[in-house]
Formats: sequence, structure tokens, C-alpha cells
Amino acid sequence: MSDFLHSVFFPMTNVIQNYAWGSTTSVNQLFGIENPNGEPQAEVWMGAHPNGCSMVESQSTTTKLSELIGSDMNAFLSEKVAKRFGELPYLFKILAAEKALSIQVHPNKQQAEAGFAREEQQGIELSAANRNYKDPNHKPELVYALTSYQAMNGFRATEEIIANFTRLDIAELATLLAGLVADQTAQGLSDFFSGLLSLQGEEKDKALAALLTYANNSQDPLLALIVELETQYPGDIGLFVPLTLNIITLEPGQAMFLDAETPHAYIKGTGLEIMANSDNVLRAGLTPKYMDIEELVACTIFEEKPFDTLLLEPNVNDEVLEYPIPVEDFKFAIIPSSTARTIEIYSAEILLPLDGTMTLTHSNGQHCVIEKGQSVFIPAYAEHYTLESQGRVARAYS
Repeated sequence: MSDFLHSVFFPMTNVIQNYAWGSTTSVNQLFGIENPNGEPQAEVWMGAHPNGCSMVESQSTTTKLSELIGSDMNAFLSEKVAKRFGELPYLFKILAAEKALSIQVHPNKQQAEAGFAREEQQGIELSAANRNYKDPNHKPELVYALTSYQAMNGFRATEEIIANFTRLDIAELATLLAGLVADQTAQGLSDFFSGLLSLQGEEKDKALAALLTYANNSQDPLLALIVELETQYPGDIGLFVPLTLNIITLEPGQAMFLDAETPHAYIKGTGLEIMANSDNVLRAGLTPKYMDIEELVACTIFEEKPFDTLLLEPNVNDEVLEYPIPVEDFKFAIIPSSTARTIEIYSAEILLPLDGTMTLTHSNGQHCVIEKGQSVFIPAYAEHYTLESQGRVARAYS
């Protein structure tokens, strides 16, 4: 262990997750990461999550980042973070979506703890298809767009939802819609949303057929999106959900925070994502996977999210863009091209150069060169480092 404590820079080798919705070209084009087999490179994971733990190297020794941190948690994470979280509290990703991800909600911390304990007591295997809670943690997220990045986030105004479904005039939805018109409260929206997602059999098939007939004869971009999603997820009840949620396209360099208990989905694009170290997902459509509507509704806040509140504006500090995150698990910043920029650190962090080579130096004489798209882990005990970079550097820390 003492050998590791002499090092302040740990270059990382990261796991690439080849999920079916991923892009075969984007990660390669943006970062030069090879893809010899032409697989979908959906996510590059930077962190210590057991489902895809990074490897780190120091003085010719390679080890799992989780094992490195576990060997002296107070030193690597700081005493404060070690005591508060007992692990690296975030997972940092490059995410490249060619097709839409499932519409989903993440539980808050209390819901996750209760749900995980309940399913453990019930003896449901962690790998079981009907398992909702993989861990006792919440999963707030930030996404930072590297390309044009389309997503859904939060409920539209109720009157907008009513207008969208009124113009469709689908007989199978008439009773649900009348209920929402009569009760335009959180309870009314909850009843409408859960009723929509719970449609089954012939009723569901007829409603979807009517939706697609209407959408194919419309010039509306929202309905064109539904037509595109239908080619990816035919027969999926989630095709109605874009009519209920905000649709936003982030331009490169824009960021958005995704709260717990808020329905959202990534539709297409490449970005950076940082989240609490969790894998808890409750699904609401655009997925062949298990959907527990009752649990989903219990973990959803049914209130509208005004469109003009979706973008997360950074605070600017010495040209560094620091994003105001409303949780303790992680922080995120974008550092511009730099010459001899000294950065103080108080916890473990991960740096990812986005545009060109980055050189790090430390007062102990160590230095480290990291290429674009590669990453480096820096422990809390480093206390500071000096950065030179040919472009932006993304900084994940806590």
C-alpha cells in the first residue's frame, strides 16, 4: 500500500458497455477509442462500480480502482467522504446513444433504502428480471452534451398534456383523458399516467394504432419523434410518453440535471454523465424490460417541470464552469484550456480531457500525460496539482 501512497496520478483503463442502444461510431470519432468489432459503444464507465470497475496503474502495478480505494479509504477519498459514503460516491460516464434509452424514474435515497431492504427480505435475486432495487442508493444525474443531445425530462404543463391527447381523439383513451380534465392535480396526473402505462391487450393495440395513424399524417416534430421511436420500440406503450414529458435538445456544452422521482429518457446524442454510484431504475416504457407501474408511481413526483428550468447554468470561477449540483454525492466542472493552472483538491477526483492532451504535475515531482478521451484518478491526499491542457477538461469530484 505504501507504494501506492507515493503516487498522486493513476491513469485509468475503463470498461466500455456494449448496450444495444449505443453508437458504433461516436466514441471513436470524438475520442479515438478503437472499436475493431463495430460493436455499439454505449457507455464508458469511469469509477469503482462493481458492474464495470476501472483499472488503475501506478509504478508498473495494475489494480481495480475499488481495491485501491478500499486499501486506505480515508487517504484516497478524504476522511469526510469516507465517513459519509464509504465508497467513491459517484460514477462518471461517456454516454453515446444511437437509439432511445428506456423512460425511467430513479427513487430518492429513502425510497431506495426501503425498497432494497424489502426486496432483500423477499429473497429476490439481485440479477432477477423483476428486481427493482439493485442497491440502497439514489441516482441523481447530470448530463453535459458533447454533441446535439435530445432527451425527455419532467412533466409538461397539465393543460399541454390535455391538448396533446385531445387532438389525438383516441376512443380507448377517452375515459382516462376525461379524468385528467376533471382533476388537474398531482393525483389526477398520477391516475392518468399510471392508467396510460397500464393499458393491455386489444385496448392498448388499438390506442397505439390510432396514435401511429395520426402521427404518420402529421408534420408536427413531436409526432415525427414518436414515429421514429416506433421503429425502435414497436408496440411499446411508452410511445405515448413524449406527449406527457418535456422534449429538449441540448446543444454541445449545455448541461441538465435530472432529479430523483422525475421521469426522463435520453433519446439520441453523446454526452458526459455523472451520477450517484447507483444502478436503481424504475421503467416507464420504451423497453422490453420489467415495468413495475405501482412502484414507479410511488416513486414519482407528479408535478409539472417548466421548460425554462431544464437547463443547468454553471457558475463561472476563474473561467472554470462549475455546475451547481443539489446533492452531496458529486460535483462537476469544465476547465478551459489552461497553462499552469493550480487546482486544490479535497476529495478523490477523475479528470477527462475532451479536446486534446492534458499534462498534470505535482509538487512532489511527479507528472502525467493523458490523451483526449483517456482519464486519470487523483486521490484526496494529493491536495493539489497543476494542469496544462490543449482544450476543455471535465472534472468529476465530490
